[in-house]
Amino acid sequence: MKADPGLFGPTSVTWQLHGDPMMWVAGVRALYLQALHPRAVRGVMQNSDFRREAWGRLMRIADFVGTTTYGTAEAAEKAGARVRRIHRMLSATDPDTGERYGVDEPALLLWVHCAEIDSYLHVLRRSGCPLTDAAADRYLAEHRVSARLVGLDPDAVPADRTDMDAYFEKLRPELAAGAEAHEVDDFLRRPPVHPLLVPARALLWRRVAHLAYASLPPYAHQLYGRRAPESATVTRELRAMGTLLRCVPARLRWQLPPKHVLRAMARLGPEARPAPFKVGR
Repeated sequence: MKADPGLFGPTSVTWQLHGDPMMWVAGVRALYLQALHPRAVRGVMQNSDFRREAWGRLMRIADFVGTTTYGTAEAAEKAGARVRRIHRMLSATDPDTGERYGVDEPALLLWVHCAEIDSYLHVLRRSGCPLTDAAADRYLAEHRVSARLVGLDPDAVPADRTDMDAYFEKLRPELAAGAEAHEVDDFLRRPPVHPLLVPARALLWRRVAHLAYASLPPYAHQLYGRRAPESATVTRELRAMGTLLRCVPARLRWQLPPKHVLRAMARLGPEARPAPFKVGR
């Protein structure tokens, strides 16, 4: 019986990219970007204690991405159903109008999806992943699948870089850095940690948060009101961090729970090992 390759499979761009260590920087960039949509970030803040639960939220997102990328099709579908079920139960209130709305509004789900997928692609390419424009478009098209899992109509999701650029240009008038966005910014810059971990936060996390913020588009820096280094400097810093992290043996990095990549390789064989240079073969 042939093993289940999952929703994307080892020949996909997604499979090759999502095992890269710069995904963590990209994930933080996505949080920064998502927080600039007032209705979307309000849905998060009103349904959780963000400062106490942010680490758990980050890990749940990472687990969802790992499961949908490297898990079986059944596991991915179950993960998507769980997300949709949770979203159906949650709502938020606009403090200015009193309007009550569901966090599973298609427009909000689309913003969260696009901010996430755009961040993954942007950071990985800018940090040195060898990806052609055609492969980048393939990556965006593949993620119409993950959009379906969270409840979106795949046909309404940007399928290439042109569509994605047009989407962000259309959404820019709706974006703002309100109190909730600044709370996210404050947390990401100085997350609460055990006193013994404060040196590690200063040494490691601060660098991740700095690069995630610096890699945002200029309009995001303007909305947050914090300057970022020149674009060329940011690119050099991203490439330097990418080079450093990729020097850590992949099998060592993939040992971190829940070991999605290693489980996929055990299921499909060693040839399923993800590596960006395989894109386009």
